[in-house]
Amino acid sequence: MAGDEFVIAFDLPGVDKDAIDIDVERNVLTVRAERRPIDLGEQAVAQLSERPLGVFARQLFLGDALDTDHIDAAYDNGVLVLRIPIAERAKPRKITVAGREHSDPKV
Repeated sequence: MAGDEFVIAFDLPGVDKDAIDIDVERNVLTVRAERRPIDLGEQAVAQLSERPLGVFARQLFLGDALDTDHIDAAYDNGVLVLRIPIAERAKPRKITVAGREHSDPKV
């Protein structure tokens, strides 16, 4: 957590931004991505690749304290960062104690 938000970072090297799909359903966050082969030209064939190709997904169960309607997603240099605000209802707040003033000292 970073202040008023929950921050999640996913390492997705070699994945195009357009190949990332993010869904939230009933407090389950699903991130799907597809790593596609690199175009090496007509004559070149990759002999070795350290990154697996294909579709993969990650799921996280989010608590009720998060505002999943306002998730911010940013993707830069192969890192997807999601920022989920803490819901207002979950933030700590002060409760004022009301009382009545007694004018009769016998009471």
